[in-house]
Amino acid sequence: MAQIQTLVKTLKKQLKAHGKTYVDVADALELSEASVKRLFAEQNFTLQRLDAISQLIGLQISDLVNLMLQEQPQLVQLTTEQEHEIISDPLLLMITVNVMSGLDFKDLTKKYNINEASCIQKLAQLDRLKIIELLPKNHIKLLISPNFSWIPNGPIQNFYQQQLEREFFQSHFDRKNEKLIVLNGLLTDASNSELQKKMQIVANKFNELIKEDIPVPIDNKYGTTAVIALRRWQFSLFDDYLK
Repeated sequence: MAQIQTLVKTLKKQLKAHGKTYVDVADALELSEASVKRLFAEQNFTLQRLDAISQLIGLQISDLVNLMLQEQPQLVQLTTEQEHEIISDPLLLMITVNVMSGLDFKDLTKKYNINEASCIQKLAQLDRLKIIELLPKNHIKLLISPNFSWIPNGPIQNFYQQQLEREFFQSHFDRKNEKLIVLNGLLTDASNSELQKKMQIVANKFNELIKEDIPVPIDNKYGTTAVIALRRWQFSLFDDYLK
């Protein structure tokens, strides 16, 4: 029901932006103006009528839905308190990370040893944090922005860094699905800035591929982590040789 209200609100905004009135809609639908006002008040549209109104302003229903999604506020970052809440509960952290990676309720209960009641409870907690919207039948709508990030030097980023040091690099990176590239050289600030932009493009592509793979069965997908890092740094081993 909430999505219908939002869609109708977007439709009204687009009609106004295109200079269309209830009279114009009435003419397109071959209804009286009073009937059109009642349709909008009751938010009771058939797909045919919604399509006809959309065409009146040169849009498809899919265009209208995309506009609605663009207008909805998306979460860019949590507060420190919210990150502490997630990091203090290992089960909640596990579900949060997997939901952000595109897993749904069925995937979570299939992949992990977690009962449905506990899973729903944690999803409800994520709903309260505005990370997801928990829909009927336990469907999950992700509310985070494409450029969502954990707080720099915050609770979750620090946790990940500890795990990276402890586990991630304990590999020779010589398997088919692994790759490690370490580069070293002298760069200007301008070149460093250009590389950071390229790194963000790779990160965006990573997120795009996650979305593209959402329809793929969970048995054909595997947890994958990419680490892209760039900083001014040299081995501390060299410090004694510095002037």
